[in-house]
Amino acid sequence: MRTRPTTRRRTATTLAIATAIGVALTALPASAAGGIDPYFPDDGNSGYDVSHYDVRIAYDPARTDHLDGDTTVTARATRTLDRLSLDLKGFTVSSVTVNGAPARSFSRSGEHKLDIVPARRLAGGAAFTVRVKYAGKPDAEGWHTLADGGANVAGEPHSATSWYPSNDHPSDKATFSLAATVPDGWTAIGNGRPGPTTTARGTTTFRWNEDRPMATYLSTVAIDRFTVHRSQLPDGTPVITAYSPDAAIDPAAEAEQQDILAFLASKFGPYPFSSAGAIVVGMPKDPGPGPIALETQSRPTYSGAIFDMSVVHENAHQWFGDSVSFTDWRDGCLAECFAQYANQLWEEHRGSDLDTGFYAFELAANKDNPSYWSTKLYDPGAGKELDPALYFKGSLMLHALRRTVGDDAFFTTLRRWTADHAYGNASFPQFEALASQVSGQNLTGFFDAWAHGTTIPANQYLYPGALAPLAE
Repeated sequence: MRTRPTTRRRTATTLAIATAIGVALTALPASAAGGIDPYFPDDGNSGYDVSHYDVRIAYDPARTDHLDGDTTVTARATRTLDRLSLDLKGFTVSSVTVNGAPARSFSRSGEHKLDIVPARRLAGGAAFTVRVKYAGKPDAEGWHTLADGGANVAGEPHSATSWYPSNDHPSDKATFSLAATVPDGWTAIGNGRPGPTTTARGTTTFRWNEDRPMATYLSTVAIDRFTVHRSQLPDGTPVITAYSPDAAIDPAAEAEQQDILAFLASKFGPYPFSSAGAIVVGMPKDPGPGPIALETQSRPTYSGAIFDMSVVHENAHQWFGDSVSFTDWRDGCLAECFAQYANQLWEEHRGSDLDTGFYAFELAANKDNPSYWSTKLYDPGAGKELDPALYFKGSLMLHALRRTVGDDAFFTTLRRWTADHAYGNASFPQFEALASQVSGQNLTGFFDAWAHGTTIPANQYLYPGALAPLAE
């Protein structure tokens, strides 16, 4: 992965394109799990559909190398299942039950597989649960220890299996509940709305519930001595913003979150989730190329501070990437191209002329740079699923599309997209078809040049409408 300018850096491990994940619940041998994503062939499996994760963890910041976990995965078999595989990286598994009965056997294979033989075969179409109890050191790909002893989870494309067993592929979204037990004086923040908080024997358990389906890489927990601010959107949606002790608290930037969400809703449609806010974590214990910001669902995660462009980008993802998730990692443009263009829309909202400013200057700086144009926006290739092209070239493409079809068709397409595919998955070719349908134009040439091409588009696609090159 690459650092997104001014907004986010992914994990160091993802820079190496780690491919370790892929829950599989399958009637095939465990080694045959995966195969639904050409970029990450070990990820996911078509033999089941997860509907809910109930994740319960206990973590003491004084023991940064130890987490106790108890996760129940609720799913439905899409075919007969004689054996199951769950993906959990590391940890010692102490017990596995399927539908409440101890598994006939469970074992580990590969880098991350937990292979399970249930006591009874699971019929196709049957709902079932798998409960796994485990303990050990969370994997650093997703679990990050903070300098003050706290911790947080953030990482893309992989992070979930560093702390709970899951089907870690965006095509299988599920609702999510979290119960995190920490020593008194510490706070645990998660996705969604807070539930009851209870105390016992020097510990406090914080509960969170995300009631809309969520891709696993968007799930999070953050543990620290947080300062928590609470407010509401005009419609009553709770806004919860948590700051680590060494994070900057900027009241103006925090208040601007609501203005930004209102602006994005005016462009993309109603805000899609039942809660909002931010998790602002402090310095990591081991400074390095860890995440700067990530669009964790309903409550983006930021390092150190929040500021408008980062808030715009990560909250634009709540529509593009979170509510409407991609079908597989070839579709990364559906998240990053749109979130980056949201930054340009915000600049326009504040008075910038995108035609003579952003678009003209970006083209002038890169028109004669073949490498700038060499990555496809759809299906860019394994290892390029979050390539900088998705941010830069992708943002240019969307502005050129807007000038090709006009504002009415462009923003109608965006609102149709977020409404038609809300809480589900969709592909970039589906977006191409919708844009053509709404505009009434044949956009094949446009998308072939911009999204599927590896050279600078021809002038008819590069300068549609009022767009023109800078005067020499």
